[in-house]
Amino acid sequence: MVRLQQKYQVEVAPALRAEFGYKNVNEVPKVTKVVINVGAGEAVSNVKCLDVIEEYITNISGQKPIQRKAKKSIAGFKLREGHPIGVMVTLRRDKMYEFLDRLITVSLPRVRDFKGISTKAFDGRGNYSLGIKEQLVFPEVEYDKIDKVRGMNITIVTTAKTDDEARSLLAGLGLPFRK
Repeated sequence: MVRLQQKYQVEVAPALRAEFGYKNVNEVPKVTKVVINVGAGEAVSNVKCLDVIEEYITNISGQKPIQRKAKKSIAGFKLREGHPIGVMVTLRRDKMYEFLDRLITVSLPRVRDFKGISTKAFDGRGNYSLGIKEQLVFPEVEYDKIDKVRGMNITIVTTAKTDDEARSLLAGLGLPFRK
């Protein structure tokens, strides 16, 4: 069992149950999946850049990402419908907990001038989105092999019904929110 998953079962779930007064164990919110998404605007002119992005996302997540295609044509961006424009990967179960553990304990503290993450990035339904400006905060990415600094979006999807429940869940797991 992954360390963060064990922490959830032993510490976080009982604390949430006491805090919010859940009668049933299945009411306690939990993390269901983590989605990592990288959009690459330069893929319009250079499709090969997606291969590099796929490689470092595979190293970070431990799972092969899929290419995402444009849904609409936009002439101003020279973008055609169906053209590959980014990559994404969805992590569940053990890989999700392993990724979250590395994100919380290793990667976020490596961010320059880190003062915690914002509490305003909840969507109203208990899901949290986080943007990272450079992939170098992950130790799996080798500095010499990257051609360009790229960011990524990380969305943590929970079963929480409100943002307060999700905030308590993620804070209990160790996500460093700003005071």
